[in-house]
Amino acid sequence: MPTKNAPPLLAGKSRRSSTAIVYCEENFGSLDGKTANGLVRYSEKYRILSVIDSEKAGQDTGVILDEKPNAIPVCSDLADALAHAGFVPDYFIFGMAPASGMLSGPERLLVLKAIGLGMNIVNGLHEFLNEDPEFAAASAANNVVILDVRKPRTKKDLRMFSGRIAEVTCPRIAVLGTDGAIGKRTTATILTSALNDYGLKAVMVGTGQTGLIQGARHGIALDAIPSQFCSGEMEATVVEAFESENPDVIIVEGQGALSHPAYLTSTFILRGSCPDGVVLQHAPGRVNLGDFPKIAMPTVASEINLIQTFADTRVIGITINHENMSDAEVEAAIVRYGQEFSIPVTDALTRPPARLVDMVLSAFPALDARRLALAG
Repeated sequence: MPTKNAPPLLAGKSRRSSTAIVYCEENFGSLDGKTANGLVRYSEKYRILSVIDSEKAGQDTGVILDEKPNAIPVCSDLADALAHAGFVPDYFIFGMAPASGMLSGPERLLVLKAIGLGMNIVNGLHEFLNEDPEFAAASAANNVVILDVRKPRTKKDLRMFSGRIAEVTCPRIAVLGTDGAIGKRTTATILTSALNDYGLKAVMVGTGQTGLIQGARHGIALDAIPSQFCSGEMEATVVEAFESENPDVIIVEGQGALSHPAYLTSTFILRGSCPDGVVLQHAPGRVNLGDFPKIAMPTVASEINLIQTFADTRVIGITINHENMSDAEVEAAIVRYGQEFSIPVTDALTRPPARLVDMVLSAFPALDARRLALAG
């Protein structure tokens, strides 16, 4: 999914004190490599030194993703990555999100090797390595930490929906999509940064493992929580973000799609966060669902109708994922959808971030008045 003119924010920000190598064998730049893709574009928590993918070894990760060098190379294996670093990095991050959510046999051996070298492990899979006796023993023996990012709090501490979401008085905007791995997190990240740069205090609530690994201050791995508690955990996380940060606006990262037959977490995002508005991410060049090649993509019209029927909210804008599209085709899609739905349309990665700000302000003009009042 190459991208020209990626916004500066995607180079990463301030809190990156820990060094890391990201493993993404045979998947960097693809749908299942979304965790590695996201970390290369943006990470507050880790300074990414390299990505492991033998199929793309020797290339620059920024060129692969965005046609713009970023000096983070793709290495052929762990030894190559260590040689490039010149030292043992702090963390080994498993940067793939396979449908199985589990490590393969060779991957288990590689993670154990990284532990043996003294590297802490960041694991975003559904398989919790701290619960595996072999990994637990290895981490203890080598005095390293395994971070199972998706592991939820204990069941006795999980929260049910309470209605406290009504206490959140600032606008809540969910970035949803028409498929999984379609760019919702990236768009939400850019939107949050653009609003902050404009002078509004925006806070993003992450809902998946990649956002949490990138360093989101507020968030949960929603797909690892028992369904009975998903709406409640979503609500509680948004309320916590509101109470601790007093933001002007909250951006909620979407997961899957409301229409998706397998990834249904959008239902809990809509019910739990009760968004005042939705930004819908769509890939006009994607014919079938990413993980289900026999199922056709939904249309923008059908997804908007579904969202606005299912929840008391409105779609305030559309953002384009430009995979398999030329720039001219992206522009044509922006014009076409804008005329068809009479709402703002843009591509978060190739068009100015100000367009995202305008999208929000057109739906919530009181935000601009608030900014001017605070500034004056």
